[in-house]
Amino acid sequence: MIKVGFVGIGRMGSAIASRVLGGGHELLVYNRTPEKTAELAAAGASVAPSIAEACSGREVVMTMVADDGALRAVVLDEGGLRDSLPPGAIHVVMGTHGVATVRELAAAHAQAGQVLVAAPVLGRPDVAAAGKLGVVAAGPPDAVEFCRPLFDAIGRRTFDAGPVAEGATAIKLANNFLLGCAIEVMGEAYSLARAYHVEPAVLYDVMVDGLFAAPAYNVYGKIIAEEDYDNVGFTTTLGLKDANLILGAADLARVPLPSANAWKDRLLGAIAHGDGEKDWAAVALEQARASGLEP
Repeated sequence: MIKVGFVGIGRMGSAIASRVLGGGHELLVYNRTPEKTAELAAAGASVAPSIAEACSGREVVMTMVADDGALRAVVLDEGGLRDSLPPGAIHVVMGTHGVATVRELAAAHAQAGQVLVAAPVLGRPDVAAAGKLGVVAAGPPDAVEFCRPLFDAIGRRTFDAGPVAEGATAIKLANNFLLGCAIEVMGEAYSLARAYHVEPAVLYDVMVDGLFAAPAYNVYGKIIAEEDYDNVGFTTTLGLKDANLILGAADLARVPLPSANAWKDRLLGAIAHGDGEKDWAAVALEQARASGLEP
């Protein structure tokens, strides 16, 4: 049993924390909106009144927060993880964040005698609830190994991205880049089919019955075919956040990503048309508009 703190109880964070609790670990949770911790408390988790209290006596504290600004505040603000984690304790960063931010926070934890492990996850909240996430883990090998029982409780597989935490961040961003561009290209393909008055369901059947019989095309192809953009697993606004992180990582490494710019433009257009809180597959809706097609 590992003594775990968890900060950030949104849809994904709640599903992951529930898996940790179900794995027999001692769980102490904190969220800025306390009401979001009620379900976990009913299941047996303890609730902390502050981030500092969520770190008290913990061997590992996991975070799942929305963006780099929130993560930096959780770690670096007064009473945050850097001030509050015991020496030798591990901060497991599970959200999608920028390479520069993970690099900065890994150094801040090291100066405080703590350890940062990056372990972003692959999958939607329903996949998290089923314990079927992919976990991409990177950091000092002994720290990653200590956290392995937690990763086993959360996911179907843990991918080793090396001894430097930002390696996991790079893999997560590369994976999201592939997925985002796949969704954007599906939107283009559906618009082409619709322009010839073919039902989107036909293209969906062709895709998933042949070369594209994979989860990304099954899940997002279905959302696009049925125009079910209110079935939100990940919002368009968060997709834009990821696109900016991906382009930022590319700038740091001097890697050109021309497809990322096309995808980002579709995300921006969708948000400008009021689709920021719809599922990020709404880039297909933006493509349809650009093609003169009505929803």
